[in-house]
Amino acid sequence: MRNNRAMTLRRHRIAVLALDHVVGLDLGTPAQVFGTARDADLTPLYTVEVCSPGARPVRSSGGYQVLPDHGLELLATADTVIVPGIHGGTPLTDGTLDAEVAEALRAAYRRGARVMSICTGAFVLAAAGLLDGRRATTHWGYAERFRRLHPAVDLDPDVLFIHDDRLLTSAGVAAGLDLCLHVIRTDHGSEVANRAARRCVVPPWRDGGQAQYIERPVPRAADASTAAAREWARQRLHEPVTLRDLAEQARMSVRTFTRRFRSETGLSPAQWLLQQRTDHARLLLETTDLTVDQVARRCGFGTAAALRQQLHLRIGVAPSAYRRAFRRQPEPA
Repeated sequence: MRNNRAMTLRRHRIAVLALDHVVGLDLGTPAQVFGTARDADLTPLYTVEVCSPGARPVRSSGGYQVLPDHGLELLATADTVIVPGIHGGTPLTDGTLDAEVAEALRAAYRRGARVMSICTGAFVLAAAGLLDGRRATTHWGYAERFRRLHPAVDLDPDVLFIHDDRLLTSAGVAAGLDLCLHVIRTDHGSEVANRAARRCVVPPWRDGGQAQYIERPVPRAADASTAAAREWARQRLHEPVTLRDLAEQARMSVRTFTRRFRSETGLSPAQWLLQQRTDHARLLLETTDLTVDQVARRCGFGTAAALRQQLHLRIGVAPSAYRRAFRRQPEPA
């Protein structure tokens, strides 16, 4: 995680690479989400442009064509390159990619650009050789095909997105929204990301992972939801909350609650609780003058050392460094 100083001098430039059979929602997501990101003065923070090989029209999976304004040269100057999902073409069928496109992606990454994919766009990054030896994700329905075509990639189909240095991949369809908001949060902090989410009328952060959406037998009507227990825990992040406490709130046995919780969120109760506490700590560091010790206690970590450990595991920085990067400055008198 870093707060790119260049972003304070000019808008961060995003290039969206449209290939044949592009998924329409994935193609439109970056412009919609990044286009709503504003600073405190309502100044746009990103520009989003679309390109294709030779600036040629590309077929979408929705039965219409897209005419991008730019060719692959756009990738040579972009700060971030995003590859939307595709529903056809050689990256999906045999794991290959047009040599010119592959080299343009590799060149962008070599010069320091952030490279991202939405949904099956991960097949394009993998075909370009960018994901070998890396953790990545894609739509859960394509996981087995992805593993077969790209065994050198460490695929995790249970998460909504993965941020591995300058390579970011997301799960299917709406997970592209989650990834774009994560990038805004990483670049500019939770307050800016939350405002963007409100403008897009989507949650600023979705609980759990993609595993909760994988097709499973429909649960029996008698199986209660864990949603009320999760909301109860969110109101008590500053208190010790045990697995037994959560199960009692849901009126379930610990075993049933744990199974049901993972089915609904894709996470264990302990993983989910750590996620909630860490996200709340980030917000307090950005928006309050509380000391690190006070933030740690209010979020249920108990000690500053425990908070430092979790924040470093999640985003790679210490609390003080995170606050320096993302603390909103007071308005001039």
